[in-house]
Amino acid sequence: MGMTEKQGGSDVLSNTTRAEKSADGFYRLVGHKWFFSVPQSDAHLVLAQAPGGLSCFFVPRLLPDGQRNALHLERLKDKLGNRSNASSEVEFYDACGWLVGEEGDGVRQILKMGGLTRFDCALGSHALMRRAWSVAFYHAFQRQAFGKSLVEQPMMRQVLGQMALQLEGQTAFLFRLARAWDKRDDGQEVLWARLFTPAAKFAICKSAIPFVGEAMEVLGGIGYCEESELPRLYRETPVNSIWEGSGNIMCLDVMRVLSKQPAALELLATECAEVKGQNRHFDRGWRQLQQLLRRPAEEQGREITRLVYRLGAGAQMMRYASPPLAQAWCRMMLDPRGGVRLDAQTLDDLLLRGTGRGRQAPQA
Repeated sequence: MGMTEKQGGSDVLSNTTRAEKSADGFYRLVGHKWFFSVPQSDAHLVLAQAPGGLSCFFVPRLLPDGQRNALHLERLKDKLGNRSNASSEVEFYDACGWLVGEEGDGVRQILKMGGLTRFDCALGSHALMRRAWSVAFYHAFQRQAFGKSLVEQPMMRQVLGQMALQLEGQTAFLFRLARAWDKRDDGQEVLWARLFTPAAKFAICKSAIPFVGEAMEVLGGIGYCEESELPRLYRETPVNSIWEGSGNIMCLDVMRVLSKQPAALELLATECAEVKGQNRHFDRGWRQLQQLLRRPAEEQGREITRLVYRLGAGAQMMRYASPPLAQAWCRMMLDPRGGVRLDAQTLDDLLLRGTGRGRQAPQA
């Protein structure tokens, strides 16, 4: 996708790239994009100002007659991480593009793809976290210190267990979100994806950065050295919080859905009502969110979005995870006092599941 320009960033309505309709039915695009990922793609969706307003255009790399389209790549970005995925700056010199949808409907059209890429960001961050945890767990399993392996040390077991529990909630939630994205002919599922995708991107992507840092600490000094794969994972994690809309943009999107689509609040209420009474921390979190939504203020957007995600994930845990894991997850993520300590049996279950040999969660 080509959305971001120098002067606007996430404020795509301020984009200056112009599109003028030609006599042949396509449009001529003149302007630039400051962040243009995967420039070697066969085509891009590009936002540009048409006579009818900001519009979405299909811009191929090669034209139907085989000639190159008038896209000039200025340079590749020198990024912190994500280096195997090229990002560039591009200039359009009368590039040919075909209108997608109607003039003035560009943001809505491009966000059909944007919703999926935001979901991909959440999945990607979860995958990075899972890999970092696996590296940390393997190290703790075989590393001897003070007469026994690290994984046998009580405090290390708590660290690894709480990290694994965080992943359990994300996995349950992301499978539910994937189901919503699969059922595009079901209005309720479309709304589920519309509400929870930006919440997932905000909460999961943002949690990945300290999570991978924690995994580094498990390894100690070698985790900070390039001989380990963790530095590469650590450089990679921030990108999913930034592109496709950074944290505040996701929170504003969640608040927009809740304020403009009353059915979204009803859906959230139904989601919570179905598991009401199973965990007091979950019930308290739902009451807190209801209180915030009576008079939502923009400065509370992060708190609201974080609660939307945690309640959504908590509901999935109580439906599909074993009761001890579900209760522990809600206590860890929704108890405002924090400081959770997992019991020995829950730790054993989590660490066994982390190896792929643990107990299976009960089926729905």
